[in-house]
Amino acid sequence: MNILTIDFETYYDRQFSLSKVTTEEYIRDPRFEVIGVAVKVDDNESQWFSGTKAQTLRWLQKFDWANSIALAHNAMFDMAILSWVFDIRPKKIADTLGMGRALDGPDAGNSLAAMSKRYGLGEKGREVENALGKRRLDFTKEQMARYASYCLNDADLTYALFGKLAPKFPVSELNLIDLTLRMFTEPVLRLDKSILEDHLVGVKAKKEKLMAAVDADKSVIMSNPQLAGLLEKLGVDVPMKTSPTTGKETFAFAKSDEGFKALLDHEDPKVQAVVAARLGVKSTLEETRTERFIGISDRGLLPIPLRYYAAHTGRWGGDDKVNMQNLPRGSQLKNAIVAPEGYVLVDCDSSQIEARTLAWLAEQNDLVEAFDKGEDVYKIMASKIYDKPVEDINKDERFIGKTTVLGAGYGMGATKFKAQLKAMSGVELTEGQCTHIIQVYRDEYTKIPGLWSQAGKALKVMITNNAVPDEEPKTSKLGKKGVLSVKASAIELPNGLTLKYPNIRSELEPETQQYETVYDTKKGRAKIRTRIYGGKCVENVCQALARIIIGEQMLMVSRRYKVAMTVHDAVVAVVPEDEAEEGREFVEQCMRIRPKWASGLPLDCESKIGVSYG
Repeated sequence: MNILTIDFETYYDRQFSLSKVTTEEYIRDPRFEVIGVAVKVDDNESQWFSGTKAQTLRWLQKFDWANSIALAHNAMFDMAILSWVFDIRPKKIADTLGMGRALDGPDAGNSLAAMSKRYGLGEKGREVENALGKRRLDFTKEQMARYASYCLNDADLTYALFGKLAPKFPVSELNLIDLTLRMFTEPVLRLDKSILEDHLVGVKAKKEKLMAAVDADKSVIMSNPQLAGLLEKLGVDVPMKTSPTTGKETFAFAKSDEGFKALLDHEDPKVQAVVAARLGVKSTLEETRTERFIGISDRGLLPIPLRYYAAHTGRWGGDDKVNMQNLPRGSQLKNAIVAPEGYVLVDCDSSQIEARTLAWLAEQNDLVEAFDKGEDVYKIMASKIYDKPVEDINKDERFIGKTTVLGAGYGMGATKFKAQLKAMSGVELTEGQCTHIIQVYRDEYTKIPGLWSQAGKALKVMITNNAVPDEEPKTSKLGKKGVLSVKASAIELPNGLTLKYPNIRSELEPETQQYETVYDTKKGRAKIRTRIYGGKCVENVCQALARIIIGEQMLMVSRRYKVAMTVHDAVVAVVPEDEAEEGREFVEQCMRIRPKWASGLPLDCESKIGVSYG
């Protein structure tokens, strides 16, 4: 297939730009206008065109999109224009921004300017800054020529960047980028506006009641220690940061602290209200998101904006100010998302995928076998904790077993386990009881703590490899043979990508005076020292492997049905109404197929069918 590299230049002003509105709002707004577009066919000279919408469409139709790969940097933007404005849908979509996130890390700085510089390809221009507030007909001939050169250069840089990235990028992941982008650029889901409007009325009334209660305790909200205490009572892990002035750990309660702002997204409306009051935000997340959904319903179908490789484990993340990854359970927002006319949604969730992956990777074969036979592993765990037969385990005891199986696999200690139980369900156990539970888990499944130990040794090997990059890298066992490979500052995954730990090193922790293994992460321009240890490394690995599995399953499902979205470990497919059960069976079959690199991994799933996502 030909590669058609494309780059659109569009109208923007101080009130109307991608920094002010979402991509969906921007492209669907009446003020939207294409100033010009560049297209590069393979490595031929880039071409520029500027004209009316009808003229631009005729020019774009000269290219064989139906049999080509359409390439862009931040393809969510350019491909949405191509699809929504010009009704053109290419054979395949490729995105150098997504590729950069996967290969260099999601926080490496993956703008076209940064990546072009990093790969030694040249400089991205700045002519776009001179286009502020200018409609197409406002440009002089000379100004348009300079803008054309700027756009043509972007197309050239994008194609050259693809040439650097593609040889080391797995084909399966290119297909996942294409699938992820089409969830946004080729939407099929509808929004029921009446449900949303009724929900908004209820949300506003509830918010006013909550905010009134919060305002009564303004002194508590404005005091850091008292606010921390209040959040802890609400079951929240209080966000902390290292003070740049003192070097000591302090509360992260500033407007610029991402961990604190993220609590506006918390599932508990009380937490949202408390944080909103401290930040001076007038609306809770549920209110603003409902209003945003209503706006989308007025403009058309619901595009699903997902950021490919948002986390360093490869997980998808929310994008475009619509985080579809954390819609509250039972929310009316879910009920308002409906299938196209004549179709249903099959929502299929991979069951306990991380716990299953952990048991398989650690070669904890008794647990693997229990999963494979469909036994109730939560009851089995509870029977060990309470020293009683499986058949005598009650509902509450099973819940403790479930929390243990799902939570203790990454080295969690008794104190954190106690807090997690309380936060999740209000169950309060003593420290001694929690210590007993954690010890029973570790004694019963000894291979899993053994995997933590292997990961700790692997981290040390990574430090050694990182310190002497020119020497033959040392290796280290990490889990089941042939699945993972330890490199310098990274663990190679079975899909050919890597789990990165940039600048991994051993460093003295000032307060404890103990050496810790740390690596660098970025928040904006700040470089954050992040602690890593065996259990946490195993968690990263299991999440990365689970994500690879979900990705493979999505691609299998997409061969027959439209994959409308993915949320964590679930895949949502659009199936014709008259083959709903057949479609459900196919999706479940896909989500039980074991990867070639994990033939013994016991996978299972559960699904539901409905006209609405809720």
